[in-house]
Amino acid sequence: MTNLDDYVAAPPPPDATPSPEERTWGMLAHLSTLSGLFTGGVGCIVGPLVVWLVKKDTMPFVDDQGKEALNFNITVFLVGIVLTVLTVLSFFILSPLTILLGVAIGIAWLVLTIIALVKANDGVAYRYPFSLRLVK
Repeated sequence: MTNLDDYVAAPPPPDATPSPEERTWGMLAHLSTLSGLFTGGVGCIVGPLVVWLVKKDTMPFVDDQGKEALNFNITVFLVGIVLTVLTVLSFFILSPLTILLGVAIGIAWLVLTIIALVKANDGVAYRYPFSLRLVK
């Protein structure tokens, strides 16, 4: 049986100072999530997944930030599914509330993604708040 802290607690950031190349790739892991704006949301997960899979074995900072971006976007995706199910199950009675929550979550997603890519470009291991740690 797993502990809930395994899914919520943030892993420690990498100890070494990342190289400029690692910082760039770490930033790209977060920046690639914005491709979801043009791909119907698919790029939010596929973008960081590709960056993480390509560089995880050679760059510890990118391994950390790629997982962080991937976990956050999976969490936001799951919340979107829950809001959609609530809307349908309530026969759209809750749609004003779920639409309002969806817009607020979308704005928060965009702001947190921009903060994360700026921090990663500075070499700081960013931790998203309220993110499930599904990819370890």
